[in-house]
Amino acid sequence: MHPSTASRSLAEQPVRISAATVARVREAARTLGYRRDASAAALRTGSSRLVGVLVHRLTDLALATMYAGADAAAAEAGYNTVVANGLDDPQVRRDRLEALLARRIDGVILADARSDDTLADHLAALGVPYVLAMRTLPGHLSVGTDDVEGGRLAAEHLLELGHRRVAVAAGDPLASTGHDRTAGFRQAFAEAGHPVPDDAVAATGFGVAAGHAAGNRLAALDPAPSAVFAVDDLTAVGVIGALRDAGRTVGSDVALVGYNDVELAADLPVGLTSVRSDRDRMGRLAFGLLLERIAGRDVASARLPPVLVPRASTLGAVPPG
Repeated sequence: MHPSTASRSLAEQPVRISAATVARVREAARTLGYRRDASAAALRTGSSRLVGVLVHRLTDLALATMYAGADAAAAEAGYNTVVANGLDDPQVRRDRLEALLARRIDGVILADARSDDTLADHLAALGVPYVLAMRTLPGHLSVGTDDVEGGRLAAEHLLELGHRRVAVAAGDPLASTGHDRTAGFRQAFAEAGHPVPDDAVAATGFGVAAGHAAGNRLAALDPAPSAVFAVDDLTAVGVIGALRDAGRTVGSDVALVGYNDVELAADLPVGLTSVRSDRDRMGRLAFGLLLERIAGRDVASARLPPVLVPRASTLGAVPPG
């Protein structure tokens, strides 16, 4: 067999060669313990068929689902992904991005964008194709949920149930997810004639520990809120713990709404009302837009519609008469 035939048979996407020949060559390679040199192939073709994904923390269930969608779409297109945790630390994020770029990746899905950093601008200056996912920034291609609308949905639900004195576990205001969800929620309450005071908004970050810290602050308010909106489901879990420690019970004497509708939301002891974002689709769309950018085509940002999923955490709580 000619060496070029063997080489083409071992390519990620073999062309102008029969399936039978590909199978025979690959079986021989497995028998001999041969592994294709992806780095050499990248130098030869100008494409590594590798995409980097930068997240703030992959233990975040919402981000993990988004990444799974992007990774599945990449595999279907013959690409592989490499994920790195930026930890919402500017220097760590820059270091992790440089490490990804050193692997000759074809593009980047940036899922940890913040309003106080310049990583997206850095990628643009380098000419590296990129797409923002989940978190957005003005002027940059992105895929996300309409988070302002999502915040409004949470507010309208609580208003319809009769809640007027509410509070917000607002996440990180430097992330669009924290800022926009909080803004939409507060706008809806202000328009209804019940503005949320600044001291009823606790911006302590995302996650269980941050949610507990926010819950401690909100539980100390006097008068106490009859409902809390947490801009992330794991943050909501921390709020539940803090309210419990303060002698309050979610779903009976205080209502709680989360965001993202991660898998555990429905299975908590008191099912968590949450605003659903389609994170799997988000990841798939983000990879699809990145692929278009890699090919040099113009594409537009996408916003997915949020959906409120009511459960016992709000439906069982009775607002003060």
